Amino acid sequence: MTIRSFAKLTLVPDMQLFLQQIVEGLASGAIYASLALALVLIYRATRIVNFAQGEMATLSAYFAWQLNQWGMPFWLSLIIVAAVSFVMGALVFRLIMRPVLGASDNTMVVVCIGLFVGFEAVALWFWGADPHAFPRIFPDYAWTIGGVRLTANNLGILATLCLLTVGLSALFRYTRIGLAMRASAAEREKSPLVGIPVENMLMLGWGLAATVGFIAAALIAPSLFLSPPMMVSVVIYALAAATLGGWDSLAGAIVGGLVVGIAESLCATFIGFIGTDLKVGVPFALMAIILLARPQGLFGTSAVIRA
Repeated sequence: MTIRSFAKLTLVPDMQLFLQQIVEGLASGAIYASLALALVLIYRATRIVNFAQGEMATLSAYFAWQLNQWGMPFWLSLIIVAAVSFVMGALVFRLIMRPVLGASDNTMVVVCIGLFVGFEAVALWFWGADPHAFPRIFPDYAWTIGGVRLTANNLGILATLCLLTVGLSALFRYTRIGLAMRASAAEREKSPLVGIPVENMLMLGWGLAATVGFIAAALIAPSLFLSPPMMVSVVIYALAAATLGGWDSLAGAIVGGLVVGIAESLCATFIGFIGTDLKVGVPFALMAIILLARPQGLFGTSAVIRA
């Protein structure tokens, strides 16, 4: 069957709707997975859940929007702000998180919540609460195949997730910096014995996570409109995705994000009492079911304590 004849193939309405929701769920899930990757990168390195990850990403998206408003080409503003996001993440670690690395878990939570409030306050101070239209990264092309609508935006989001996955995998597997970052995350006390500057590696991890978070914000901003609380709901889904996949697994963050996106889309469409109002509860229900059977998540590793 040729592509042209396949495009003319008509599916039954229920199957068309089902496949359409799968496509939409994959696109949403790719954004959740991107932010979950940023959360997992930081957690693997420092055992900190950075609740401010979404607000840092929102502030970076504002930088890109502002540069574009000042006349800079949109793609150039994205490249510049990606680098700025890296520096911002590294500075947050160096100036704020590094001094409290040895503190209790409660202290870490309070510090991250403080960062959450602080970054949102900065965005409100400079740009106000009114939403702004954010340019789309991908064009508004669309194709219909078998009654299922595919858009360039959805395909571009999925392609971006694939590039992030390949890039991060290559970084951590084949480069000396990536291997040093893995070693610093796994054996923070022993890594200095072999000449690895642990704090520098952790700083690089925070910078990398901030860049990945900015990519997620740039992908979702055209749909949600740019505003200070834009990423709050996305962070909720990303936290669920990271928990579902396993907090120490990059692959788990990706799979968890896609599963959360598909489950949310299907349940909101086919389960009447859920709809759009209660769909935020879907990932948490799914997460609870998985964690009852596998507390460390789908791809996470369980801790072994020797007596």
